[in-house]
Amino acid sequence: MTGYTGSNYYNGVLTADGGRNYSYLYQYSTYTSLWVAYPLTANDITGSASTSSWSYNDQISDKTKQINVISNSYGTNYGNSTYSRGHQIPAADRKSSSAKNAQTYLVTNQTPQIQNSFNTPMWSNLETAVRALTSGIDTVYVVTGATFQTVGGSETIINLTAAKTGIYPTTIYVPNYYWKVLLKVKRSGSTITSASAIGFWARHIANPSAYTSYAVSVSTIEQYTGFDFFTNLPASLKNTAKANDSWTTFQNFPSN
Repeated sequence: MTGYTGSNYYNGVLTADGGRNYSYLYQYSTYTSLWVAYPLTANDITGSASTSSWSYNDQISDKTKQINVISNSYGTNYGNSTYSRGHQIPAADRKSSSAKNAQTYLVTNQTPQIQNSFNTPMWSNLETAVRALTSGIDTVYVVTGATFQTVGGSETIINLTAAKTGIYPTTIYVPNYYWKVLLKVKRSGSTITSASAIGFWARHIANPSAYTSYAVSVSTIEQYTGFDFFTNLPASLKNTAKANDSWTTFQNFPSN
């Protein structure tokens, strides 16, 4: 996957249990991971691993570059209880390992997300549907992101101000959009022989429609974000996979 580079960004890879847990692109100016990317398997969602506390990401040494919602969420620290600490890679996607689960509770993996009428039920329903895809298939490749302005756009960005002294940063920003892109592949030995992808793009508003109404092609999300997804796919498969905008087609891949 390719995207933005420069001094405003940190490209991170978190490892646990001897392998990659997830990758992320952190933007310092918005205190947000613009995307997190990870493989998802049936094994990942099986288990009882659970973490109850948030923590800073030690890969970013300056803690003032991370949102201070360690002990309290946005209602206490930023005076707005509309928003909760919304996971990008869900904790439920890493139930098999305590070490992997704990990394989903790094503050770089959360954003201020509308809780009672966005995260629940629409976004959590989408996350549940993605987990259901792991039944009967080796791996689903997931990228989840938050966007403030589309490429070339000038959308107004909501900001929140610290509600008490000692909270850093004093001003933080609320994403205007949340999205996911998903990939499944079929292999013969080590060779990828076919692939299917799908995207979901939702404006961050109260009372959205059902997640199925937000299905779009991955190419569409690339246009909105400026990112290039699944760069390692064979060229002969990439364009067709990225053009699919049917959730049903993606769910049914691969067909036997």
